[in-house]
This record gives sequence, C-alpha cells and structure tokens, in this order.
Amino acid sequence: MPKAIIAPSVLACDFANLQAEATRMVKNGADWLHLDVMDGHFVPNITMGAPIIKCLRPCTEAFFDCHMMVADPARWVEDIAQAGGNMYTFHIEATKDPVSVIHLIHKHGMKAGVALKPGTPVEAALGDVAELADMILIMTVEPGFGGQKYKEECVAKALTLRQRYPHLDIEVDGGLALDTIDSSAQAGANVIVAGTSLFGAPNPHEVITTFRNKVNEAQKQWIQ
Repeated sequence: MPKAIIAPSVLACDFANLQAEATRMVKNGADWLHLDVMDGHFVPNITMGAPIIKCLRPCTEAFFDCHMMVADPARWVEDIAQAGGNMYTFHIEATKDPVSVIHLIHKHGMKAGVALKPGTPVEAALGDVAELADMILIMTVEPGFGGQKYKEECVAKALTLRQRYPHLDIEVDGGLALDTIDSSAQAGANVIVAGTSLFGAPNPHEVITTFRNKVNEAQKQWIQ
C-alpha cells in the first residue's frame, strides 16, 4: 500500500527566510519539500533553479521533490542532480520522448516523475511512462502560479492510475487544503502537495497530520 507523503510547496513560503521555512515544515511533519522550478517558457513565470536548490540542500535532509515546469526537461537533469534534487518531475507536454527523459533522470541517480496538466488526458501516461516512472503527478490547477482554485474534475485521472497501478506513487498538486483533500485521497492519490494551506496555517502539524490520516485511510481500499 503506498504510504501518505506530504510535500509542502515551497513556492508559498517566505522566500526571505527560505531555510527557516523549510526547517519549519520538516519539524511539523513534512515528508518531502516540493520545489517548483519555472523557466518562463513552459509557464509564464520564473521561480527558482539549481543554484537555490544547491544552497538549500545543506540546510535539510528532506527529500527534494523538484517539479520542473520547463520547456526542455532533459536539459536540466544534470544540474538538478548536482544541486541535490531527489525527484525530478517533468511535464509530459514538454517532450516528444518521455521515456528517454525518464532513463536520463535515473542515470543521474534521481527518481523520475511525470506531470500532467489539467487538460492532458491520463492516457498520455499509461503504459511505458507509468511503468517506468517512479511517480505520476496530476495537476489540479494550471501550472505556473500558486493559490489557484482546485479543479476536482482532474482527480479522475488519479483514480484511473490507482486502479491500474496499485503500487505507484500518485501525486496531486494545486489547491489542496482541508476542504479539498478528501476527493484526492479517495481517488487514490498518496503524495499531497500543498502550499498556502500549510505555510499559512496557524498549526501546520495539525494540517499535515489530517492530510496523512485521510490518505492512509483511503489507501486501504486499494489493498489487494
């Protein structure tokens, strides 16, 4: 049974205190840190890159879940690996050969994730992609900006994946909060990315615990 993994999205933190914010989330029970890398081409925004990830790496032992919203995903694999990334998640829409990118990521010692935008059908990830990847990310908002409204209709993709791949890590990202976690958990997602609902919470530990409990309880239905 895939276990619950809670990954606060650093995009929602106070960047003037990045180290302290990362440490705060880990102390409150976060499993991973979700790092959004945007290049201004694949999405109309620019955030962090390998230099910031490299600076943050010595500050925490947390697993770095790097969400690469970039136009040429193969180009940045080596840089992110050298910076200390653990998971390299690229968008399937950004390449014509996702399988080769997955192999390149594995060659550089990282886990490979494949992301789907809201408008991309889940069929794009079925077969070789889902079988070779370590994780599939279902976007429940359009990539590029934080704070968007959760698109519940997207979680049907997670359900399709969980039914076919019961042991796969399935991540959801976008608008996850206490009032939206249930549909993603029930659809089979086990990796939960949340930004504002964690960094802005009066008690992040309580929210993380609630997310974890809901996901782990929902995962029991997939035990074979």
